[in-house]
Amino acid sequence: MRRNDHASHLLPAIAVGIICGVIVGGWAPDIGTAVQFLGEAFLRALFLMVVPLVMSSIIVGVSSLGDVRALGTLGGRTVAFFAGTTMIAVIVGLVLVLIVRPGETAIMGKSVIEHERNDVNARLDDRPQTLGALLRTIVLGLIPDNVFAAMAKAEVLPLIVFSLVFGGILTTMGERGRVVLMFVEGVNEAIMAMVHLLMWTAPIGIGALLAGRLGEAGGFSGFWPQVMPLSAYVLTVLFALGLHGLIILPLLLRVVARVNSWRYLRAIAPALLTAFSTSSSSATLPLTIERVIDGGGVSRRVAGFVLPLGATINMNGTALYEAIAAVFIAQTYGVEIGLGHAVVIALTATLAAIGAAGIPEAGLVTMVIVLKAVDLPIEGISLILIVDWLLDRCRTAVNVWGDAVGAAAIDRLEGRTGSA
Repeated sequence: MRRNDHASHLLPAIAVGIICGVIVGGWAPDIGTAVQFLGEAFLRALFLMVVPLVMSSIIVGVSSLGDVRALGTLGGRTVAFFAGTTMIAVIVGLVLVLIVRPGETAIMGKSVIEHERNDVNARLDDRPQTLGALLRTIVLGLIPDNVFAAMAKAEVLPLIVFSLVFGGILTTMGERGRVVLMFVEGVNEAIMAMVHLLMWTAPIGIGALLAGRLGEAGGFSGFWPQVMPLSAYVLTVLFALGLHGLIILPLLLRVVARVNSWRYLRAIAPALLTAFSTSSSSATLPLTIERVIDGGGVSRRVAGFVLPLGATINMNGTALYEAIAAVFIAQTYGVEIGLGHAVVIALTATLAAIGAAGIPEAGLVTMVIVLKAVDLPIEGISLILIVDWLLDRCRTAVNVWGDAVGAAAIDRLEGRTGSA
């Protein structure tokens, strides 16, 4: 009962925090930047719980399968569902950007490109810039040479692999393994309790994050002049994200999971607002797991496996965004995108988004891969950097929503009713 009462008050409280943060950061940017440390403290507290929560959730989830061979079915369904929704998102983005053609209406010029070129090139040093390099990075990233170093760096993907194997081995050790599992279950419950406690500070932390970011942009007076030349591009991205997040994913939720989309969305809303404010699927993961289980009715076994994996490989919003951005850059440079280029962009954006989480500066790196796949100038990234921080929040919210929908769908496919 206490959890339900807390959840009923959390959503409006976070909404108020967001409104206050926008007002303060927009109208009083100096105050916004001054209070930003409160948001950073909240974000650090979230990241603090990511590693123990991911590892304990995965281990508990694997152990609850009983026969470890069932992991193959669960894992196969999860990866197939996430790959399918990511490809759908990319197609939605491509179709929309090719129809609207925002790059032809943007007020851009060589002076803008030259202004940002050095910054872009500096940030691309020592990053993988080919699809082959990305594949090598993903494969090697699955196997940490030191699990404690991976924990310290919050490298989630190798920790998932380690936890999967560790949990599977524990199920074969009889009573000795059960002792360890009981300890891990206790850790998992304790971390979830810490998440509940931290959520009391969420409205302040989220509001401070947005106030600080708007303050850094110079408030409303400094932000709007930056956005207006890119308004067609921004609206195209937002419309495509809305189409995927508010129509396609709810439709899948209704058809596959047989869940009331509105009720489920309302239950997950605190996690989505947190994703918007933090721009991080991983930082939002503790709250996503809590809301999917307590608010969405998904089994702890499925949520503990699907959501950590989804926060790492399921990037619907990111893939959609990168497809639109690549075509936008092509249009700005006067490069015509044909069917062949569109197919390459779709495949590359899907694969790059899946591998994005394990790579430093993931969004920038994967964007480079998509651009190079169709021989577009990587300097074009400079055209969208100025609004990327805002769109990053929107696509992260769609990423988390896609994870939550996937958890409900897989839960249903695994034989449960999964009602919201």
